[in-house]
Amino acid sequence: MPELPEVEVVRRGLERWISGRTVTSVEVRHARAIRRHLAGAADFADRLVGRRLGTAHRRGKYLWIPVEGTGTSVLGHLGMSGQLLVQPEDAPDETHLRIRVRFADDDRTELRFVDQRTFGGLSLHTQVPGDPDGLPDAIVHIARDPLDPEFDEAGFHAALRRRRTTVKRALLDQSLISGVGNIYADEALWRARIHYERPTATMTRPRSAELLGHVRDVMNAALAVGGTSFDSLYVNVNGESGYFDRSLDVYGREDEPCRRCGTAVRRRPWMNRSSYYCPRCQRPPARRVLTPR
Repeated sequence: MPELPEVEVVRRGLERWISGRTVTSVEVRHARAIRRHLAGAADFADRLVGRRLGTAHRRGKYLWIPVEGTGTSVLGHLGMSGQLLVQPEDAPDETHLRIRVRFADDDRTELRFVDQRTFGGLSLHTQVPGDPDGLPDAIVHIARDPLDPEFDEAGFHAALRRRRTTVKRALLDQSLISGVGNIYADEALWRARIHYERPTATMTRPRSAELLGHVRDVMNAALAVGGTSFDSLYVNVNGESGYFDRSLDVYGREDEPCRRCGTAVRRRPWMNRSSYYCPRCQRPPARRVLTPR
């Protein structure tokens, strides 16, 4: 699933190509693509046609575009395989084209939502009252991400210490910190020399600050090269893949030497996914032995 860097790359493309354009038609070709818009496909299209779109925004892994003059925003989530593509109107339809949006100008390009597995989708939601960016009410529970200037680092540390969980689970909790997924969690933990099963209650303020720094560093590095692409499913709005997979230090490198110490990288099953780590650089936490009283 795309994580913050990949979604941010798409947002930047939408900001360049879509913001300020007026919708002339909306074609919904698959009902699942607008299943979160409970009023249905016809209502989704009717509420967009003739409306001007604002600037694209992102919170964590969610994208949204305000619909000017309506108090609503188009909310998008890419899911496992979703793509938002800006294509010439005469370009052949993609096999898994789900939604097409056309605009009133001479650019002759259209926005297409393509999704092979149909886990993602678009929907219209009411904006949070007073929010200057038109934040949809459906994602008000999503925390700010570590690249957001308003991210509350002290609040993150306090919440981390309160959670009775492990550090990787906390990093993937989108109500605590958004935008971090399996890939960048493993990369940041490797850089910080922290085992993924370390209890959050043992994280000191300096260690959590250091970890956040590594999360930011790895995400900024990924952004610089367009994100991480392991296959053709993740692309930017122009259909181009990212290249950060060539720079990954630990994720996907099972049995390859750790770039820091040379020890073979290990992979372990974790919450229906995998965790990659160096057994020497990232020592597992000591297990407490409970003695009967």
